[in-house]
Amino acid sequence: MKLTGVELREIRLPLVAPFRTSFGTLTERSALLLRAVGTEAEGWGECVAMEGPLYSSEYVAGCADVLRRFLIPALAGRAQLDAAAVAPALAPYLGHRMAKAALETAVLDADLRTQGVSLARELGAVHDRVPCGVSVGIMDSVPQLLEAVAGYLDAGYVRIKLKIEPGWDVEPVRAVREHFGDELLLQADANTAYTLADARHLARLDPYGLLLIEQPLDEEDLLGHAALAKAITTPVCLDESITSARAAAAAITLGACSIVNIKPGRVGGYLEARRIHDVCSAHGVPVWCGGMLETGLGRAANVALAALPGFTLPGDTSASDRYYRTDITEPFVLDDGHLPVPTGPGLGVVPVPEALEEVTVTTEWISL
Repeated sequence: MKLTGVELREIRLPLVAPFRTSFGTLTERSALLLRAVGTEAEGWGECVAMEGPLYSSEYVAGCADVLRRFLIPALAGRAQLDAAAVAPALAPYLGHRMAKAALETAVLDADLRTQGVSLARELGAVHDRVPCGVSVGIMDSVPQLLEAVAGYLDAGYVRIKLKIEPGWDVEPVRAVREHFGDELLLQADANTAYTLADARHLARLDPYGLLLIEQPLDEEDLLGHAALAKAITTPVCLDESITSARAAAAAITLGACSIVNIKPGRVGGYLEARRIHDVCSAHGVPVWCGGMLETGLGRAANVALAALPGFTLPGDTSASDRYYRTDITEPFVLDDGHLPVPTGPGLGVVPVPEALEEVTVTTEWISL
């Protein structure tokens, strides 16, 4: 297709409840959406960067700036454009993987719509529904945490992930395990909150049978993760450290992880996410799909990715009502602990115009 322009749209969606992690508390989602308009179809992409550079160095206003000034103009003048051509065109500009991922996804969505092909089929999905876990933020008290976990289990979620940080780790993990039993699929996510000096303390989590501990150390500390993996029995999973298929291969080779969390926005898009899946599968390393509080657009794409064969652990592909009272697409609803994989062309979903307009802060049209 030939791309004629891209719309940048900033939206703000209030969360149903505050979501606290080791790097801060969120009460709303500020997100950047892209609408790529071609001669034959249009497609949507969602940038997963946060409002501030807390989870990563990227942030919403910065992503909008680099898209406006560099990334979108890099696609100008191409008579024929498909998703596979986006990453090479953007390669001269270093970093900015979340911004690049949003642009590639929008082009991919438009491209697949012209072909009448779903994203799931394009990526190589083998399932028509995927099991769903839920991420539970840091709470004010253990009783509050137990109440929240009970609610998610009653809703049907098949795996619980607890956000942890120094001072909120062993006690909440112990409480959840003892209260809900050994059958509960339970894991912990530190979001880089610890150092290797905390290895002995983190080993206190070993008796509680966690599926994994996610990104306990700094994202650049692969050697530290390798040392930690030898010091504890809980499997180490990497998140922020995995930025590409090459990074995944290096981490696996070093013994820094035995499980990988794949977040498409973090790695530059769904095509690179598929390559990471393939690398991990070749090494016998299970993967799962992480979440970044996506709207229905990003959730649809994540569910399609999570339907690939190597995704053997439940992901953070929660239902729409986990975070939002009203999503911008038709809501994803949990069914027996699973979400259906969209089968329509491209992402398989589009924004509901009225819902989208209600949460829109700004729009900007960039012609090509």
